[in-house]
Order: sequence, then C-alpha cells, then structure tokens
Amino acid sequence: MMRIRLKLALVAFSCFSMQAALPQAGSEDDAANYAEAGQKALSTGHYAEARDNFEKLVKLEPNIAEVHASLAVIYFKQREFELSVREVRTARKLKPSLPKLDSLLGQSLAEMGEFEEALPLLERGFHQTADSEVRRMCGLQLLRTFTGLGRDSDAVETGLALNKLYPDDAEVLFHTGRIYGNYAFVVMSKLRDSAPGSVWTLPAQGELHESLKEYDEAISSFNHVLAIDPRRPGIHYKIGRVYLTRFSEAQKTEDREAAQREFAAELAIDPGNGNSSYELAIIQADLGNLDEARKLYEQVLERYPDFEEALVGLGGVCLDRFQRLSKAKPMHKPVGDEITPQEVGPEVKP
Repeated sequence: MMRIRLKLALVAFSCFSMQAALPQAGSEDDAANYAEAGQKALSTGHYAEARDNFEKLVKLEPNIAEVHASLAVIYFKQREFELSVREVRTARKLKPSLPKLDSLLGQSLAEMGEFEEALPLLERGFHQTADSEVRRMCGLQLLRTFTGLGRDSDAVETGLALNKLYPDDAEVLFHTGRIYGNYAFVVMSKLRDSAPGSVWTLPAQGELHESLKEYDEAISSFNHVLAIDPRRPGIHYKIGRVYLTRFSEAQKTEDREAAQREFAAELAIDPGNGNSSYELAIIQADLGNLDEARKLYEQVLERYPDFEEALVGLGGVCLDRFQRLSKAKPMHKPVGDEITPQEVGPEVKP
C-alpha cells in the first residue's frame, strides 16, 4: 500500500478563521482563549496542544463549523482518520459552504481504505480546485485510490498529470515512478499469461534473467526466440551483450569471442544496427586492432553522426594510433646541431 506523506499545508486546510465564527466576547472569555491558543499551536505544528485547545473549544461551541473543521485537520495530522471523517461530516452539516472540506474528507477516507467513497471527492479536488497544494495532495491520494480499486490505467493517467503539474516534486516523482513500474509489471504478466513462449514473451524473460545475472538462462531465452524466428532483429545483439557482460566479470576469452560472433550475426541481419558495430569497435580497440576499430567507428558515425559514444571512441583510437606511430618513428638529429670531433674523425692540426 502506498504511503503518502501527510504534508498538509496550513494554507490548504487549516485556515478556518475563528474571528467571525465565535460569538463576540471579552478577552478573558474561555472560548476566545482556546481559539487563539489552538490556532497558534496549529500554525506552528504543535498538534497535541492544538488538539487540547480545540477539543475544549468544541465543548463550549459545538455548533461552529470552523471548530470542527480545525479539529478534522488536527486529527488527520495525527493519523486518526476516523475522527477526522467524523469532524468533517459535522462541519459539513453545520456549514456546507465551508471550503475544502470535501478534499479533506476524500483524503481521510482514502487513508482508511474507503476508496469507492473517496474517489469522487478526490477527483473533484484534483481536477476542479484552484489551490495547488490541495490539488497535489488529492492527486497523490488518487494514485492510492485507483491502485486500491485495481484501476491501474487510471492511476497511470493521474500520474502523468501529476508529473506535468509538479515536474520537480520529489514525492510526486517517487510515487508516480512506482505506479509506472507496477503498471509495467501488470502488463508484462498479462503478456506472459496470454502468450507464453512467444517471440514477445521470451525476450522479456531473457532480459529478466540478464538483470538477475542468470546469464545461461538469458542466453537460452534469446536463443529460443531465434529458433522461432531466426532473422528477428535485435536478438543476436542482446545475446552479444550478455556474453560481453559475463566477460567483464569473469574475463573468459570465449565469452568475448562469442560476443563478437553475435554482434557480427546481428549486422548480417540488420546492417544498420549501430550498437552492434559500436560494440565490435570497442572489442577491436581493446584487442589493439586500432585500424579495424577506426573503420568500425567510422561506419557507425557515417550512419549516426550524433552517436556521442562512437565519436569519443574514434577520438581515443586516433590518439592511440598517433602515440604508437610517434614511438615507432626513428629519431634523426636536427640540422644545425653541434657535431663532436669523434663523429668526423681525428682532429687536424694546422
């Protein structure tokens, strides 16, 4: 179950003014004192103190909607959601026009798992309110609600809307990322159940095995795809990547050689597969075959001139070739250097 951070901005829900709501009384009036102390404690996040004052106030003034609404906020902050729901409903009866009560009620119900009842309240809060913080909070609770109701596509749609509204919000990014991951899992599970052993399911299984470092199983899954469709693009490349990953871990020459064969096989099927050419270029450079590596990099860049990694690789190969040529070039004494007598024979005296 998703956990939504209970970030209730005071501007969002707790600005229920007591000034107009309370009967006029002297400064020593108990109700006025409780209201003032309760609002001050609430505004500074001292919820236990705020609760104590408002609970005393509600006994003195049980028919003031703002008092019940403030109590609902406090109970929500203290995660006592049933009490929050009770106070919201009381406030709604006393003053249906009091703003933001529906959104607070929807969030409290969602926290209790009452998704069906919470849904229309949260949807109104997300789509119709002008308050950015209320909209954000209702959107996060909608993610929870749609997931709880098994409406995964609606959760994804809400997540996309949240990302557009709050693109840099860390909490939004965290929860929407989980929603997308869950949806991907659901879709791939349906694929597995509806088409086991297909050319669509087997690559997904291979990638899963690869992510778990189960390299033999990954290679087997990809090879099953080729058994069904020998010229299916991209599969030899995937197998080559598995061999190359295993080579980087175990440094077995046969894995690198197998990777080369797979990348070459991919290019035989799809000559435009720049990734295979790029991997072959890296291997040739590592083996010291700089001329072959240069040719492969140039082939990649001819098709994909913005392939940054290939540009870097080509630059590195050219630099290595230059350094090797510089070391191999014989050293000649520059014209004009001093010549010692030993180099021209015995000294001739006049």
